[in-house]
Amino acid sequence: MTELEQSPPGGATLIIITGMSGAGKTIAVQSLEDLGFFCVDNLPPVLIPKFAELIEQSKGKIAKVALVIDLRGREFFTALSESLSYIKDESTIGFEILFLDATDSVLVQRYKESRRHHPLAPKGMPLDGIRLERQMLEELKNSATLCLDTSSMKPVQLKERIVSRFSHLGKSTLSVNITSFGFKYGIPIDADLVFDVRFLPNPHYVDQLRPKTGQDSEVYDYVMKWPETQVFLTKLLDMLHFLIPQYRKEGKSQIIIGIGCTGGKHRSVAISEYLGKMLGVSETEAVAVSHRDSERDRH
Repeated sequence: MTELEQSPPGGATLIIITGMSGAGKTIAVQSLEDLGFFCVDNLPPVLIPKFAELIEQSKGKIAKVALVIDLRGREFFTALSESLSYIKDESTIGFEILFLDATDSVLVQRYKESRRHHPLAPKGMPLDGIRLERQMLEELKNSATLCLDTSSMKPVQLKERIVSRFSHLGKSTLSVNITSFGFKYGIPIDADLVFDVRFLPNPHYVDQLRPKTGQDSEVYDYVMKWPETQVFLTKLLDMLHFLIPQYRKEGKSQIIIGIGCTGGKHRSVAISEYLGKMLGVSETEAVAVSHRDSERDRH
């Protein structure tokens, strides 16, 4: 039974992420961040007890924490075991040590691909630094509660392993951002999916609707009343309900959906509002709706 499993019900959880440089600590901390963990990179081990006190003083506001500890702070590294002993004996926080490893040959190749120097061999051969680091981390690896060899893992596979192991500690929520826009002002450069709704009847040509936007009930009802609108929305929602779980499966934490019409004021706004309502009922997505161009020519 790990220290984490021994934590009392409702107690805070602390994950110590450590291991070989280049083995995937950045992917690991990003994965835990997506699970709702409060993450701190390269915290000196001597500060862990003080950090633990702050967690307990938060009274549950900070309940899931991940700390990256590596040899960038090697002058403090020897204090890690003392700090963890303090948490075990003096606090109610359960902790687990996640150690990431990879073979020497894989680590050398990763350093060559990234063109980075090893932190323990800034002017020497990467293999020299890797061997020294492995020797320094041997005792810590033996005390880890979970060791992952990332030699044959792609980043998405490592993320899947992290999420699978720790998802019970935090809810993995996919952020779905729906933004309306006008094609005459350009397509949003950060959009993952773009849908063109310029085929729908245009409220711009209705005098009393022209100054309003798709957020006004009169324009919204006008856009929604057409049979082609209802057919389109049925097909679009069916597609999104299929795509969103696939994006989550591939490790994405955010999807940006662009809905465009000519000026980004009427049709795209109304459709975006509808999608926000329909997708927002899910407990596995956090849905936000924004309108990039709806106010551009308001006045």
